Amino acid sequence: MKTAFSPLLLLALSCAPHPGHAQDTCPDRRAYAPAREIVADLQRITAPAGVQEDYAVEIGGIRQWVNVRGQDRDNPMVLFVHGGPASPVIPTLWQFQRPLEEYFTVVNYDQRGAGKTLLLNPRDAVADTLHVQRYVDDAIALAEHLRTRYHKRKLVLMAHSWGTVVAMHAALQRPDLFDAYVGIGQVINVRTNEQVSFDYGLRTARGKGNAEAVREMESIAPYPGDQPITRERIVIARKWPQFYGGLSAYRSDSMYFFRGPRLSPDYDDAARCAIDAGSVFTLGRLLDEFLQVDFTGVKDFPIPVVMFMGRHDYTTPSEPTAAWLAQVRAPYKQGVWFEHSAHMIPWEEPGKTLVSLLEYVRPRTLERPAE
Repeated sequence: MKTAFSPLLLLALSCAPHPGHAQDTCPDRRAYAPAREIVADLQRITAPAGVQEDYAVEIGGIRQWVNVRGQDRDNPMVLFVHGGPASPVIPTLWQFQRPLEEYFTVVNYDQRGAGKTLLLNPRDAVADTLHVQRYVDDAIALAEHLRTRYHKRKLVLMAHSWGTVVAMHAALQRPDLFDAYVGIGQVINVRTNEQVSFDYGLRTARGKGNAEAVREMESIAPYPGDQPITRERIVIARKWPQFYGGLSAYRSDSMYFFRGPRLSPDYDDAARCAIDAGSVFTLGRLLDEFLQVDFTGVKDFPIPVVMFMGRHDYTTPSEPTAAWLAQVRAPYKQGVWFEHSAHMIPWEEPGKTLVSLLEYVRPRTLERPAE
């Protein structure tokens, strides 16, 4: 049985980079140019009060790439913290974000070591800064920049997968900046996630009589157990849960996402290749810190919190998130189950994503005096 997966994806840090290995030369994707022109025209914001901006801003001592889109500048602003690390959303936002832009101004940025931000800075100047708290400081600094530039008192903080580690810390450290927090594919406790994901993959493989999968997974059992969670063990542990729909529900692969940047008008070939390069650059440096992430001790959350949970998510399993949400105290809390999603909720159920933001999140931005 041949599986379609990326070794870089298997770290459960996020929705991960493109399949394949980093290459010295970038594939020539000029053949996609006519399709990109169509996407660009569809994405073009023409509303008089709209905003469509891309720019580099100095954050945390380096230049970071920012993308801002919305049909009305007066709408609430969302700061989206992407997964990965180094799996930027900008090259695939064309797949799902346009409807959100009617009700929110949405800000995406390529984090340090990711996408266009990777290309903007000398790697030697960035390598030693790749620590969780530095990413948190970046998110906070960017939020402050956006408040000033766009005349906003507060923002909605929304994050996906690895980005939820960064954003949870940012919300806890600077609740004054944010109206609400939305976690998608939330990371609560990494070791618990690893066990739940592995158990699902092994259980499913046994049920389907997949001898290859059972043999591979039993070779690292019990997982994670008492042994170190090495990259090699993670590769095996992640491979089969994602093959059995734990990344995209009911799918053995997620090519719509991995190949989506080929049609992006926001990324050229160098930026597309930087996705793989950024993953190689960041994963090893962040893995040890990531494996220590544990929010189970957070019993009080200072701002409204909404969790979007994929029923079939076995990349960052939803059950620990639901358990955490049930016991946490917050000014407002809401869990939303996406019954036909795994880890890729905005891509898998974009309609419900929008409706849920309108029902549970946008009202939180209106519970204060107008700006």
